[in-house]
Amino acid sequence: MKKFAVFVTKIVFNIFYRVEIINSENVPDKGPALLCATHNNMLDMFFLGYKLKRWIYWMAKEELFRNPISCFIFQKLGAFPIKRGKGDVGSIKATYKHFQEGNIVGIFPQGTRVKKNNRKKAAVKPGAALLATNAGVKVIPASVEGDYRLFGKIRVIFGEPYMIDVEKGKKLTSDELSEISRGIMQKIYSLTEKVN
Repeated sequence: MKKFAVFVTKIVFNIFYRVEIINSENVPDKGPALLCATHNNMLDMFFLGYKLKRWIYWMAKEELFRNPISCFIFQKLGAFPIKRGKGDVGSIKATYKHFQEGNIVGIFPQGTRVKKNNRKKAAVKPGAALLATNAGVKVIPASVEGDYRLFGKIRVIFGEPYMIDVEKGKKLTSDELSEISRGIMQKIYSLTEKVN
């Protein structure tokens, strides 16, 4: 299913979009990591992953799994649901399991689609920081920018992976986690500025 999905996605994107991938070498060849990205459109998870050698296991909103057909497709693609706005123990356990297996988990730290002109006002949830610090995995910042209309240009940028510097064994407060998540988003937004 995954190979078929990549094959179909490449055909569709090559025909209907002009996609530029920048710094894909920043995605490690092996080992667990948390990929954190901007979220502008439903297609973002496909643009971010379809040209990588490694598979990204996306944490996706629960609503996408309510329809039996879409649920089947997303599960086969390795995505798993998260209940937004509440602590979802099941999704957290699934994330840690992927890390233990050496996989990359993808997440949109703001928890929903955010338009470019609203980014500074949008709330940043502590979840990304919680996952990365508790699991001790690298964070890969990534950005998708462009015109999502047919035949538009899309630019996907991967930043350098980094570890969040936290004192070992320290229990972080919700405010501290939110501050770390804001730092992740700042690194993501700076990617576009660096290549302009």
